[in-house]
Amino acid sequence: MKTDLEEERIKRRMANRTRSERCRIYALRAALNLFVMAVLVTCFYCIYVATVFSQRKQVEAEKSAFLQELVVEYLPSIVITLANFITPLIFSLIITFEDYSPAFEIRFTLMRCVFMRLASIGVLLFSLWVQITFCESQECLCGYNHKTYPCWETHVGQEMYKLVIFDFLIIVAVTVFVEFPRKIIVSHCDHGLVRWWGQQEFAVPQNVLEIVYGQTICWIGTFYCPLLPAINTVKYVLVFYIKKVSLVTNCRPATRPFRASSSHFFFLVVLLIGLALASVPVTVSIAEIQASRVCGPFVSYSTSWQVVPRGITQLPLGLRSFLLALASEAFAVSFFVITCLGMFYVIALAGAHKRVIEQLRDQLAMEGRDKRFLIQKLYQAQQATYGRSADAKGLRRNRAHAGLCLVEPSVVLETQA
Repeated sequence: MKTDLEEERIKRRMANRTRSERCRIYALRAALNLFVMAVLVTCFYCIYVATVFSQRKQVEAEKSAFLQELVVEYLPSIVITLANFITPLIFSLIITFEDYSPAFEIRFTLMRCVFMRLASIGVLLFSLWVQITFCESQECLCGYNHKTYPCWETHVGQEMYKLVIFDFLIIVAVTVFVEFPRKIIVSHCDHGLVRWWGQQEFAVPQNVLEIVYGQTICWIGTFYCPLLPAINTVKYVLVFYIKKVSLVTNCRPATRPFRASSSHFFFLVVLLIGLALASVPVTVSIAEIQASRVCGPFVSYSTSWQVVPRGITQLPLGLRSFLLALASEAFAVSFFVITCLGMFYVIALAGAHKRVIEQLRDQLAMEGRDKRFLIQKLYQAQQATYGRSADAKGLRRNRAHAGLCLVEPSVVLETQA
């Protein structure tokens, strides 16, 4: 209800804008969007530079302090996490000047944050792909840089493992060292600035995006680090209870209204985009990049995909014929046609349901008008009945007063007699 009222108020204000105000708003939005693009490009460039620097330092044989080596090894994860932590704050500040409706503000901010989080993973994978497939002196004889990355699958799995672990450490650190001290300061300090700062808001969309981000990393790293799903499961079980305790003790509800029913589909779309993003690099690495010649289960194959057709040829004849039939063009065309028919049926069914919903809304509106009309008629009838009853009472009262006037003179005459 708060969201609907706020949106209605903003729609009325937008309808009353003059042409100069609209031009000013559009110019301001264009400038802010250019600033957002500049922020995104800067973050992507920092991720690329950090990844290249980290890979080159790890290859060098120079030994340094343990802490320095640890920072260099986790430098891409640190830069990505910092970018994911800072950019939502910038986007939330910028969106307040663009003068959108509350629902669109939430969705637009989420779209920017989703693009930042998922694109940062893409930039990291692109940086690793450039380092793995690039050979300085001559053409790569093995299909990849076997001198620098003799077992590149393990290296990619390590990077995904670092992202998962560092993301968990950041969540715990923010809860313990940011939200909890903020709650203590706000509870025990009466300063005006502290009161204005207030407790940490629990933003449902941002927490959902953190889950989608972690799940995307898990999907990408599963092929290179098979234990990553188990690690991710343990991570999110712990994150659930940490967030629960933080929500009850440290946080307050969000001041901006949030409609969960309409955002559920948006979250599913974001999760689907994450799955698509995760499938593209994994598919390319399986089908195109040469498998490692030093380690891994695909040492004797040129690519990881070659194990699939060779494994099918070793199956029994009946099962092999069934799988080949599934991979044939006839089955693919038939499956595509059936899928299209099913999609058209679902679309037609959704359209029919939409029309039924519109009819029910019209019927409810008509019933509301009928009820209002009946209530008005009932009120008018009650007023008319009350008026007639009041007139009748007034008539009887007048008659009673007239009777008293006739009786009193007779009494006086009798006394005088």
